[in-house]
Amino acid sequence: MGASFVGIEVKVVVPYGKAKEAVEFYKEAFGAEEMKCKTHSSLNSENDLPDPILCAQLKIGSSTFLVCDQPDASSPAVKAEMENGIFFRMETEDVVGALARAMKAGAKKVGEVIEEACVCTGVQAGTVIDPFGVAWTIASISGSSSSNKCC
Repeated sequence: MGASFVGIEVKVVVPYGKAKEAVEFYKEAFGAEEMKCKTHSSLNSENDLPDPILCAQLKIGSSTFLVCDQPDASSPAVKAEMENGIFFRMETEDVVGALARAMKAGAKKVGEVIEEACVCTGVQAGTVIDPFGVAWTIASISGSSSSNKCC
């Protein structure tokens, strides 16, 4: 059977510079609670750009989801993720094994396994596109409980 997963999370990617507005909308419209938020300036304080959100983790009821500003679309993984607008993120203890399992079933690997910019340091991730065009990022587990999850 191979790698197992501990959860799945939806990632909402909005046009560059609109994530803060989207977060506020989800708070007001659906009562979302902001769990965590990381901005570009939190990674590079010398950045002269507006402070776009790398990822904000929101919670509605017992479910969480990510809201992110659209990143630089030059990387193959980002291009694939943005192609149809549907993007899922799953956590596992075995990223390489999970990617291999997905590829064996017919998914195509996009790019290499990298350290994610919008998660805690040391979280590795890789992306595959399933036969139906849906992007799946498979990431190493970032915390032992949902309150420790990083976005």
